[in-house]
Amino acid sequence: MPPLFEIGSFVVLIAVLIFDLVYVFKRPHIPSMKEAALWVSFYVALALGFFGLMWTLVGQGEALQFLAGWVTEYSLSVDNLFVFIIIMANFAVPRKYQQEVLMVGIIIALVLRGIFIMVGATVIENFTWVFYLFGAFLLFTAVQQMRSATSSNGHGEESGLIKKITGRLKLAPDFDGNKLRTTVNGKRMWTPMLAVLIALGLTDLMFAVDSIPAIFGITQSPFIVFTANIFALMGLRQLYFLLGGLMDRLVYLTHGIAVILGFIGVKLLFHALSHNELPFLNGGERIAVPEISTELSLLVIVGTIALAVVASLVSPKGRAVASAHREEVVRIKESSKLSQ
Repeated sequence: MPPLFEIGSFVVLIAVLIFDLVYVFKRPHIPSMKEAALWVSFYVALALGFFGLMWTLVGQGEALQFLAGWVTEYSLSVDNLFVFIIIMANFAVPRKYQQEVLMVGIIIALVLRGIFIMVGATVIENFTWVFYLFGAFLLFTAVQQMRSATSSNGHGEESGLIKKITGRLKLAPDFDGNKLRTTVNGKRMWTPMLAVLIALGLTDLMFAVDSIPAIFGITQSPFIVFTANIFALMGLRQLYFLLGGLMDRLVYLTHGIAVILGFIGVKLLFHALSHNELPFLNGGERIAVPEISTELSLLVIVGTIALAVVASLVSPKGRAVASAHREEVVRIKESSKLSQ
């Protein structure tokens, strides 16, 4: 990877993130659907533009690895939004401050994933057998994800863990704007905002554990891994407001992500076998296995996500969820009119 290209890419990406961070904290508000759609479109166009630059300046293979990694991380980040929605609802975060909370959550995610990427790259460089562990872990995660998707609890395990940890904090009964500390009856106390940030941090940590091995199954380039993660997290805040009730309707998205994790887990195991150095396995010799190309990986990932989204939108289950959501919106509007 040309050093100037890497440096220039990070400078531009950091500048965009700083602008987004300043914009959010200087102007806290509830973004309109139009505003959210424009920002999401901008970040998607930025990622595709970066893909085009890589294709032109670096090479077709690296560009396709970035595209496959970005799509994978983006789909996992969208799944992350389900838990974000649960957190916001459980703690009744005022909608006006949800942008700030989400932005802090994204910064936490970037820091955690950066640490995971550096550690993962170092381990992979020195211990090729770690691909066996990554592959087995992703297959296990895929099975757990599928079980969670087919159960009625969904992300209940994650939210239950978050409640146990944040439940030990002595918090003020109400938010005080976006402050972490407040005074109640002359006593200094933490606001519920602290519990929200802890919950987001724990969620980001759990998702980083899944996502980093997944993208290392597509590329071993730390630069591509990190840039794909940055582009995947960019626009996540606006996507939260854009999708709104549609998130509940994507009933098969988690199933699709489970399939993708399982596929990448198999790819990692194949890679480990083809580079085998374990003395107790085939005498330490490499084992001939099918090679899964980046092009095939990209096709499987994009095809699986598209199929999951379409199935969610046209299935009876998805339509039933959409109908229930519309009824809830009407009920809230009628209740609001009566209160006025």
